[in-house]
Amino acid sequence: MKAWAVGSVPENRRPGSSSAWLLLILFLPVVGLPLFFLLGSPYVTGRRHRVQEAANRAIAERVEELPDLPPGFVADEHLASVLELNRRLTALPCVSGDHRRLLPDGEFVAALCAAVAAAERTVDVEFYIAALDATTEPFFDALRDAVARGVRVRFLYDHLGARRYPGHAAMNRRLTADGVEWHRMMPIDPLRRRWRRPDLRNHRKLVVVDGRTGFVGSQNLIDPGYLVRKNVRAGRRWVDLNVELTGSVVQSLEAVFATDWYAETGEVLDEVATPTAHTVPGGSTGAFQVVPSGPGFPTEPNLRMFTALIHAATRRVSIVSPYFVPDESLEQAITTAAYRGVEVELFVSERADQFMVHHAQCSYYATLLRAGVRIHRLPYPAVLHSKVLVVDGARAVIGSSNMDMRSFNLDYEVSLLGLEPDFVRQLSEVVDGYRARSRELTPEAWSQRPYRRRYLDNVMRLTAALQ
Repeated sequence: MKAWAVGSVPENRRPGSSSAWLLLILFLPVVGLPLFFLLGSPYVTGRRHRVQEAANRAIAERVEELPDLPPGFVADEHLASVLELNRRLTALPCVSGDHRRLLPDGEFVAALCAAVAAAERTVDVEFYIAALDATTEPFFDALRDAVARGVRVRFLYDHLGARRYPGHAAMNRRLTADGVEWHRMMPIDPLRRRWRRPDLRNHRKLVVVDGRTGFVGSQNLIDPGYLVRKNVRAGRRWVDLNVELTGSVVQSLEAVFATDWYAETGEVLDEVATPTAHTVPGGSTGAFQVVPSGPGFPTEPNLRMFTALIHAATRRVSIVSPYFVPDESLEQAITTAAYRGVEVELFVSERADQFMVHHAQCSYYATLLRAGVRIHRLPYPAVLHSKVLVVDGARAVIGSSNMDMRSFNLDYEVSLLGLEPDFVRQLSEVVDGYRARSRELTPEAWSQRPYRRRYLDNVMRLTAALQ
């Protein structure tokens, strides 16, 4: 068995992941082998993979005539190559759009309610976690009222992601009673012959209204304290960021939703519009590219986009990620940028909400600090949950994707690359606010942490590599 593991585990797998699996199998075979056969395959195949491939082909055919950039926009050589990379891996081109506003967590639900109140045809909702509580009830009221007006409301949420929170069953009853069409994403239901790898998740957060207004970002549809008693006692709240959009980019978001809806229901949404090159009448107009990723994309579009943008940086890179467990390529991109004189800063929580992830990400701090990366930690009890990348004050990414190996390999994610100057400027201002609220970690302070803490960090790093 050991000989088999040495020759089989490394196939199509990164060296770090191979080493972690081999250590677990060789030292704890009773635990390691069953886990490897259940979770360890580097391939994600089957129906969902075929659905994504078919969706990519259909989208590519419908947008074949569109340019890589909307009319009137010019990209330098490297940015043009990143836009081409994203399009080749996801089929979605960079299109026109209008960034209406950034929405921090305290404003998000109200903005959703206003958009749904104006809906005339369709409302498409997709969240990793959704719950009926005092914070989200106005949104569910707005969905009920929309259905009563004749609007078709479709609602998706991740099965395992949402089921552990209070209000889950009540939400399902409410959605059914109100006439909302709802389905669980990535369900595990052996009695109905629905089974999948239990470590896969749909982590996307997006809302599309009438194909004209779209929302995307980091926030789940739940109270900022996640309805957990210990969070309430500690005053712990998640700090999130979202964006409201109009224009052709909204059709790109709708295409992502339509793919997930088809994967769960088998229904093709014929009314979904094709992204166009047309600009938005009135108001400021920018260029945006939606970048979906996940197990259906074996080429890891989010990881490749992040590394390509960081490699091209010349002045400053600002990274906001609540869970920072990079693979070798991203770690090298970040430290290389710092070594060649780019000002690189990383924003994380002082204490992440997930024990194993927190210690795994801490194991990277010494290498980052040694390269000159500045690490800013938002003080406990806040949980910095926004996912943002700003490069050279000229391009920026916001969405659901963390910079960790789970988001690159196991979670369905959606990111938005924006080139609109005002969009990038406002995101930079949000990052400035995080910096003002955070405490910078110094190499001297980090070197003084106790040995037992270093040991725990390194052990958790191994568990994070079990991909």
